Amino acid sequence: MTGTALTVGSFDGVHRGHQAVLAELAQRARAAGLGSVVLSFEPHPLEVVNPSAAPRLLTLTDEKRELLSAAVDRVEFLPFTPALAALDAEQFTRDVLVGRFKVRQLVLGYDHGFGRGRSGDVELLRRLGADGGFEVTAVEAVRDGGQPISSSLIRGAVAHGDLANAERWLGRPYSTRGVVERGLGRGRTLGIPTINLASLDPRKLLPPDGVYSVRVEWRRVRYGGMMNQGSRPTFGIADRALEIHLFDFDEDLYGEAVTVEWVRRLRDVQTFPSRDALVEQLARDARAAQDSLKP
Repeated sequence: MTGTALTVGSFDGVHRGHQAVLAELAQRARAAGLGSVVLSFEPHPLEVVNPSAAPRLLTLTDEKRELLSAAVDRVEFLPFTPALAALDAEQFTRDVLVGRFKVRQLVLGYDHGFGRGRSGDVELLRRLGADGGFEVTAVEAVRDGGQPISSSLIRGAVAHGDLANAERWLGRPYSTRGVVERGLGRGRTLGIPTINLASLDPRKLLPPDGVYSVRVEWRRVRYGGMMNQGSRPTFGIADRALEIHLFDFDEDLYGEAVTVEWVRRLRDVQTFPSRDALVEQLARDARAAQDSLKP
């Protein structure tokens, strides 16, 4: 059988609700002998149709691609342009879903909206599918305590530093990816060498600045550590960065890509009156971080 089993959406966060859609997609693809495909968009549609309302993102494109690729055969990112935004639901279905992707099984979340002004919904798609030769399946919401798990719900948790709920709704710790850059080496002079992720994508949502316990994944191995997220006021550095000390680690990571998982917030960013006061606090932070990382 030619064609695809397809789902379409922004999938920001690839959270537990999205994961239920992906599982249903994979099942229907296998049953029909079709390849499973996720169609997403870059940039986020609101960056085009209403930039002032565009959210900070739980997952940037590379992060999203990696998570989605683990669940389906193929991931496609469609450039979201004003021309694409102008397509109504029927045009988008005819030109993109049927014309380009040859959809035969379409799997969507319960609240999916599409086309110009999100005027299309599941019932419209079912009517279009009857003529276009594809079947539509809507997946019920995944709920926690009665509320549907959604990207906006998780964004609120991350923005307020509620890492425990964010992790529960995502199904994994909240994280970011980045490339280690060469810093000033100041941490090494304090006896606490650090790796630095300085060029932060402004679209990525970060929890509130502070000192955190973290886990860092490099080459499929995870290491515990503590991280200063934000400025470094004791040294008069206002630029925001992620500066991480890894426990029991002494590799050169300059230029290497790593994934950082937030575990627990330990304290606010502070200014210290002296180098010795900073070193003493960092020792306390290390003990607190190691305690929070214990199984």
